[in-house]
Amino acid sequence: MRLDWRSYPLRLREPLRISRATMAGRDAVQLDLSHDGVTGHGEVVTSVYYGLDLAAILALLPGLRHRVRDCGEPEALLAELPALATQLPTGVLAALDAAVHDLLGRRAAQPVHRWLGRPAPTPAATAHTIGLVAPDHAGATARDLARRGFRLVKVKCGDPADVARVAAVRAALPQARLLLDPNGAWTPEQTVRLLDTLRPYDIDAVEQPIAPGTPQLLGWISARTDVPVIADEDAATAAHVDALVGTVAGINVKLARCGGIHAARQIAATARAHGMDLMLGCLVASSLGIAPAVHLTGDARWIDLDGHLLLADDPWTGIGGHDGVLRVSGAPGLGVRAAR
Repeated sequence: MRLDWRSYPLRLREPLRISRATMAGRDAVQLDLSHDGVTGHGEVVTSVYYGLDLAAILALLPGLRHRVRDCGEPEALLAELPALATQLPTGVLAALDAAVHDLLGRRAAQPVHRWLGRPAPTPAATAHTIGLVAPDHAGATARDLARRGFRLVKVKCGDPADVARVAAVRAALPQARLLLDPNGAWTPEQTVRLLDTLRPYDIDAVEQPIAPGTPQLLGWISARTDVPVIADEDAATAAHVDALVGTVAGINVKLARCGGIHAARQIAATARAHGMDLMLGCLVASSLGIAPAVHLTGDARWIDLDGHLLLADDPWTGIGGHDGVLRVSGAPGLGVRAAR
C-alpha cells in the first residue's frame, strides 16, 4: 500500500464565532491510500482547540507512510488502527480510518455502510449552525435556512444576546427543532436559569452547556430541567460514556475526536447500552471529511453534520445537505468525489 497526501485551505462563507473563539478558515490534508489500483481518501483538518496545526500533521505523515507500506494489505491496516490510536492525534487517525474504509468499500464495489453490514441510511435532516451573531443577523440567517428547507438548527450561545438570538431564530423558524450550544460558556446555575427563560421557545436539546471536566454537574443540570442535555467534550471515549450514565440524555460523537468509524461505533454502542441517545457532530471540514459520519446517521437522534455547508468553496461533493438533508449516494466507498 502507498500513502500520499496534499494540503489545501478551507475558507468559511462568513467567520464563525463561538464562545471561545472566532474562525474564518482552517487547513485540511487529504490522505490518499492506494492498493492494487484502488485509492481511498480521508481528510484531517487543523484545530486550535485540539492543538493540531498543519505543520504537526505534515510532520507525522512520512512515518505513517512507512507504517502503511509495512502493513501490506488494507485489512491489516484496519486491524492495526486501534494500536495506532496511542501514537497518532485522533484527527489523523480518523482520516486514515476513513481512507481505509473508502478503499475497502471501493474495492468491494459497495458503499461503506453496506461493507460494514449496516442498512442504507435514510435521508437525514442535519442541523445548520448559527454562530454568536447579532439577533437580527441570526434571524436573517434563519429565514434563509427556512427557505432552503432546514428543519433543525443549532444556535451558538455564550454572550449577553443569547435569549434575543434564540428568540429571533425561533420567530423565523416556528416549526424547526432548535439545539443550543454554549460550548461550555455557561455555569450550571446559569444553564438552569436560561433554559427556564427559554422554555417558550421549545428547545430540543442543549449541548455541553458547562466547561468539560465536571460531568457530575451535567447530571445536576439534567435533574433541574426538562431540556435534554448532551455531553460533547465530556464524552470523548467509551470510558467517558460509562462515567456519564445517569447524568445526560445523550452524547455527541465526533469522528475527528474519537479516531474514526471504528471508535465511533464502539462509543455509540456503549451509549445505547446505557440508554443514552446519540448526536453525530463534526468539525468544519469538506464533504470528504464529513462523509464517514453520514454512513452512521441511522443511529443518531440528533445529526449536526454541517461542516461542509459552512464553506465558501467545498472541494468535494456527494453527501448533499444544502437543503437541510444529507443523503448517501450509494456509490462505492464513502460516496464522495472531487468537485472539480
